Amino acid sequence: MSKHIAIAGAGIGGMITALLLKKQGFQVSLYEKEKQAGGRLAFVEREGYRIDQGPTIVLLPDMLKEILAEAGVSKDAWELLGLDTLYTIHFKDGKKYTKYKDKNTQLHELSKQFPGEEEGFKQYMTDMKKSFEVGKASFLEKSFTRKRDFWTGKNLKTLLRLKAYHSTKKFAGSYFKDERLREAYSLQTLYIGGNPQTAPAMYSLIPYSEHEHGIHYVKGGYASLVDVLMDTLKANGIPLHLSSKVEKIHKKDGRVTSIKVNDETIKVDGLVWNGDFPASAEHFDMKKNYEPSSGCVLLYFGLDGTYQDSDVHQFFMGGNFEQHMKEVFQEKKVPSDPSFYTFNPSVIDSTLAPVGKSVLYVLIPVPSGSHIDWSNEKSFIDRMIKSIESRAFPELTKRMEWMEVRTPNDAELDGLFQGGSFGIAPNLFQSGVFRPQAKPSPALANVYATGASIHPGGGIPIVMQSAKLAANQIIHDFAHHSSAKDVNLNERLNESISSL
Repeated sequence: MSKHIAIAGAGIGGMITALLLKKQGFQVSLYEKEKQAGGRLAFVEREGYRIDQGPTIVLLPDMLKEILAEAGVSKDAWELLGLDTLYTIHFKDGKKYTKYKDKNTQLHELSKQFPGEEEGFKQYMTDMKKSFEVGKASFLEKSFTRKRDFWTGKNLKTLLRLKAYHSTKKFAGSYFKDERLREAYSLQTLYIGGNPQTAPAMYSLIPYSEHEHGIHYVKGGYASLVDVLMDTLKANGIPLHLSSKVEKIHKKDGRVTSIKVNDETIKVDGLVWNGDFPASAEHFDMKKNYEPSSGCVLLYFGLDGTYQDSDVHQFFMGGNFEQHMKEVFQEKKVPSDPSFYTFNPSVIDSTLAPVGKSVLYVLIPVPSGSHIDWSNEKSFIDRMIKSIESRAFPELTKRMEWMEVRTPNDAELDGLFQGGSFGIAPNLFQSGVFRPQAKPSPALANVYATGASIHPGGGIPIVMQSAKLAANQIIHDFAHHSSAKDVNLNERLNESISSL
C-alpha cells in the first residue's frame, strides 16, 4: 500500500509538492485552513475587477515552466508574456532610468541617462552570467539537510565569487559609479523583503536575471496559476480539503504519526508543512529567533479608464532611499518619504476589468511587526495617494471607483510571520544553510517543509524549487515504498542528492 503524505497548506509550494509526489506513487492529501487555495497567490476581486493581491513580477521563466511541466501542468493551460520594457525607475530629482530585456537597447539607455557607465554594465553582465550558473547549481538546486553538504570547498569558492560577505548595494558599487544606478541594481532585494544595504551580494543575481531572462506576465494575473494547479490536482485525484486547518500534530518516537483536522484524527506516514514556517516552528520542537522580512502597505484600485502610456512596472524613489530603508529595517517606524512600486497590468491585459476600466496596484515597503496600528495611519495613506497622483498617475482620485488597503496587520492575521510579506528576511544568517531546509527538524524524521521561509527562499519560482527539494527528499527517504514513474524527476533527484 502506498505511503500517505499529508500536506498542511495549499500554497504554491504545497500544491507543487503534492503533484510531484503523486507522480511517484504516493497517496497525497492537501489540507488548507483558508476557504481558497493559493496562499500568497490570490486576487483582490470586486464588481468585475480582478488584480493580483501579492506577487506581480514574474522572474526565472525557465524554472517556472520546467517545474510546472514536471508537476504535470499542461503548457496550454497558462500563458506567459515577455516584457520588452522591464520597468522604469523614477528618481525624485527628475532623472528616469528604464531597464530593457535587450542589451543593446539598455546600453543606449545608459549612454543617454548615465554616460560613462556602459562598460560597467557590460562587465556586470559578463561576471554575473558565470556567477548565476554556478550559484544556481550550488545553492538553488540543492538542499542542505546535512549541514556539512554546504561547507564544501566548491561552495565556499562560489560564495567568494558571489562576494556574499558584501551587501547587494556595495556589490553594485563595484560596477556602477552613480549612486542612483547602485540603487537601481540593488533595490531588488525588496522583492523578497530584504534590505539592499545589508542583504548579501548573492541576491545580486536577481537584477542580473531580470536582464538575462526577462520579466514576464502570466496572462490573467499571476494568481490565475492557482486555478490551473487546482485543475491539475483534481485530474490527478489528489484531494484538496479547504477550511481544514491542521490543529494538532501527534508525535511518537521521533516521527509524526497523525494529524488532527476538524476534530478528525488522520494517520500519516509523512507531513509537509506549507504554512509560513517560523509562525509554526513550535509544532516541530524548533525554537529559534527568526528575523521577519519587511512588510508592505498595498493599495489596490479600480479605475475609470486606463493609464495606457504607463509601464506595467514602475518604481518611484523617495528623496533618500537609504533613510527609507533605515526606517523600515532598523527604526521600524512609518516611513517619512518612502519609495513605492506600481503595477499597471491593464495596459497589456484587458480581462482584468470591465470595458473602459482598469486596475492598479501600489506597494510601499514598511516595517513588519504588530507595533504599528495601521488603522490609525490614515494620514499616511492619504499622503501616499497624493504622492502617487502627483508623480505617477494624474487624476487618480478623480478616476478612482474603489480602493482597498492591505497592511502588515492583515498579513499577520493571515498567518504571515510577524506581518512580513516574504517569509523570513534574506540576511546572511538566514540564507543558504542557515535557512530552514526541506527537512527542517532534526527531532522529527518524517516532517518536511516548503514555502518562502524555506531554502532556497521567496518568490514564486523559488518556492516551487523548494517544493521540488521537499519532494526529492521525501522520495529519497521513502524510496523503497514508492514506484519510480518519472524518469526525469528521478534523474534530477540523483543529481540533487549526489553529495549524500
